[in-house]
Amino acid sequence: MPSIGLVCLVIRDYDEAIGFYVHSLGFDLVEDSVLDGGTRWVVVAPAGAGGAALLLARAATTEQLARVGDQTGGRVSLFLHTDDFDRDFERFVAAGVTFLEEPRHEAYGTVAVFEDLYGNRWDLIEQRI
Repeated sequence: MPSIGLVCLVIRDYDEAIGFYVHSLGFDLVEDSVLDGGTRWVVVAPAGAGGAALLLARAATTEQLARVGDQTGGRVSLFLHTDDFDRDFERFVAAGVTFLEEPRHEAYGTVAVFEDLYGNRWDLIEQRI
């Protein structure tokens, strides 16, 4: 059965993106390989999690650079699930992650929107089971 392995996120700079995802969000650096032409294959994923990971792809054209931080027109496009919302919310805030709202309780769980270093919007969610 097919599954989503990677989601591409267009970034400005490999090292600053790795710094944010690994140091601020606590993701694992899964791979960082140099390719032809000076590009890199950089994959990060939530620590210890299975499922999809992020391919951090440096913008190569002015058109791509214009999309950094706004790949979905300001909508939340990435959803980070947690088994302990309060723990991860507090850890992210302490690491300087910008939340756009206070945590709220919805029918599907506890959620708050945050931005990555480029302005892409994410939901941090602890789902109700």
